[in-house]
Amino acid sequence: MINHPAGPPARPRVDLDDGTPPRPGRSLAPLLPTRRRSRLRSSPRLARLAVLLAAFVCAACGLVYELELVALGDYLLGDTVTQTSVVLSVMVFAMGLGSLLVKRLTSRPATAFALVECALALTGGLSVLALYSCWAWIGRYQAAVVGLTCLIGILIGAEIPLLMTLIQRIRREDAGRAVADLFAADYVGALIGGLAFPFLILPTLGPGDGALLTGAVNAVAGAAVVLWLFREEPAPRIRRLLWGGCLLVLALLAAAAAGSDAIERAARYALYGDDVRYATRSRHQEIVLTGPAEGPLRLYLDGRLAACGPDEYRADEGLVHPAMAGGPDARVLLLGGGDGLALREVLRHRGVRSVRLVDGDPALPRLARTDPGLAALGDHSLDDPRVRTTAADPMAWLRGADASGGDGPYDVVLVDLPAPDDGGPVKFHSQEFYGLAARLLSPGGRIAVHAGSGPDGPDDPDRLDGLWRIESGLRAAGLRTAPYAVPGSATATCRPGPPDGAQRFLLAADAQPPLGLAADAPPPRALTPEALRDSTARLTALRPARPPAALTLLGPR
Repeated sequence: MINHPAGPPARPRVDLDDGTPPRPGRSLAPLLPTRRRSRLRSSPRLARLAVLLAAFVCAACGLVYELELVALGDYLLGDTVTQTSVVLSVMVFAMGLGSLLVKRLTSRPATAFALVECALALTGGLSVLALYSCWAWIGRYQAAVVGLTCLIGILIGAEIPLLMTLIQRIRREDAGRAVADLFAADYVGALIGGLAFPFLILPTLGPGDGALLTGAVNAVAGAAVVLWLFREEPAPRIRRLLWGGCLLVLALLAAAAAGSDAIERAARYALYGDDVRYATRSRHQEIVLTGPAEGPLRLYLDGRLAACGPDEYRADEGLVHPAMAGGPDARVLLLGGGDGLALREVLRHRGVRSVRLVDGDPALPRLARTDPGLAALGDHSLDDPRVRTTAADPMAWLRGADASGGDGPYDVVLVDLPAPDDGGPVKFHSQEFYGLAARLLSPGGRIAVHAGSGPDGPDDPDRLDGLWRIESGLRAAGLRTAPYAVPGSATATCRPGPPDGAQRFLLAADAQPPLGLAADAPPPRALTPEALRDSTARLTALRPARPPAALTLLGPR
């Protein structure tokens, strides 16, 4: 008797890891548990779309973290180029490292992805507050930013291999097609995150709250994929722990958001003392005003002491009065100077008919108008009917200005912007900048530039390199120059400086500009004609035979 089998012949088990290339659309069902197989088979397209959407959101969040770190470094330390280079280079290196480290976790990709997203949401969300606290209390900002950037980069780098594994768990397909879809979602997400940061997140939330909200979005995106689509992979106990971890991250981010103002106030008190009367972070810079209404007032811009009430006149008088004395002064262009202090000195000259003030941050002139102490220190100069203010980047404004129209040409152009040696950007003291400014000069017009501060004794010629580089830029624009200095520190009362501290300036015109003081203004406190001539003679004697090259937008720094 021949016994026939009671059922259909058994089929050999399909093993997709036999070394043969997978065919597009070939299912991974034999590798998955029965419950998971039925769920993914019911709507594989929807499941795949959910993973790609998670890649999109995670990429957007990752780029926002990078931009938050760059923006914060620019606010706190200036030097945007250095901060951007450090963050991006360390981030890219760490992403590669994260991709290598995560290989051992691809056997449990859903669980690993949930852990990575929770860690990334917490680290990235708290990064801005952590770095601001390090800057305020510890002072080790550069070391902290490198360490935090490296950690965020490792976590971001771990995302792609895990997402790739999850996509292949849903439906095995050609690796090239899967990578193309995944990276398309990743790059489009980066585009959206990169555009949302400057136009939406930064203006409405600022770096701190923006990072916290981004972390919350990151945590929700990771939980939605893992704890919904792939919830059969972790054991029930592990799944409950993952839910708890995700909720804990969201709770910590919410608590940080609720306490961020208190943290920021405490950090400012640690930096600036107990008498902070106004503090804000505009789109362009952090502005802090300290001191009682009766003084002394201290104005900090991005952590730099920009004005000290009892001594600020040394810098403002030195910038304004020699330039106003060299010829006509009816029309004046003031680049920077949103605090109204240099403007106060301009308006003391009776011949002034109009002043155009161009400052990149509208928040600073608004503060100078509304704060009683700062407005009084500036003699309410911004309320003078002869003054027109423009909120624009000074260099961009110069490019669009037309000397034949508007209120130009100008008899005097005053550059009240921090010099590179004092932490200012190079572009405002570049050859290109001065060339644009020179186009707006009337015949006989003058340009005055604040070229830095610090020691300038005869035994310190090397400390004057910044002065000569700025002078080279003015001369490259076709102008003749005269260097001069005003003795004394402009911040001595608020922050004592070296005993030989001085403010350095350059006066430039088509012909050799004479140095003196005008008769149509009250005598300044910090200047005399004799002192101006003596400082010019001393600095001219220190001028190197071969001056350094001018600063340019494309030249070395």
